[in-house]
Amino acid sequence: MAQIKTLLENNHAWALARTQSDPDFFQRLCAIQRPDYLWIGCADSRVPANEIVGLDPGELFVHRNVANVVAPGDANALSVIQYAIETLEIEHIIVTGHYGCGGVMAALSDNGTPPLGDWIDHVRRVRDAHVDELNALSDRAARWSRLCELNVVAQVRAVCNIPLVKAAWARGQPLAVHGWIYDLHDGLLRDLGVSAGTAA
Repeated sequence: MAQIKTLLENNHAWALARTQSDPDFFQRLCAIQRPDYLWIGCADSRVPANEIVGLDPGELFVHRNVANVVAPGDANALSVIQYAIETLEIEHIIVTGHYGCGGVMAALSDNGTPPLGDWIDHVRRVRDAHVDELNALSDRAARWSRLCELNVVAQVRAVCNIPLVKAAWARGQPLAVHGWIYDLHDGLLRDLGVSAGTAA
């Protein structure tokens, strides 16, 4: 319980520091949520979305899951995307993976029990689609890193194929989908060059 209490104490200190440096911060935050970006990323605790792109709370709408997957029929992800497009009118969806992703590592094998094993099957399908390229790489670490990239590219394509996204493009709504990868070793993001859409 002491660890949980520490989190609450940290929160109080954070809120106090925020109001001391910007007395109107929370009032502005409550007024309206109008981010320009939807971040679809991995649930990994080492990849804090707002922080690594230098945005404050309220400036980035975030959806996270294991291995940043956008699975067909995932009502959670689809609901987030729908709300982002139709209500928030965001202009950029950024799918962001990261090197060293445990979910992607799990996809390099066929092990795993449900429900996580079933979820990782989405990444295994990406692996299987690129098996020759991956097998041509010299070692497991290189295959792991490349599969992290390939998974981002596949998830960008998955977002682009969502009817909600296609409908936004059809009505001329400014909307782009991007694929980025984050390197835990240096804290840098890299654009994978797979952007698509009317705001690209």
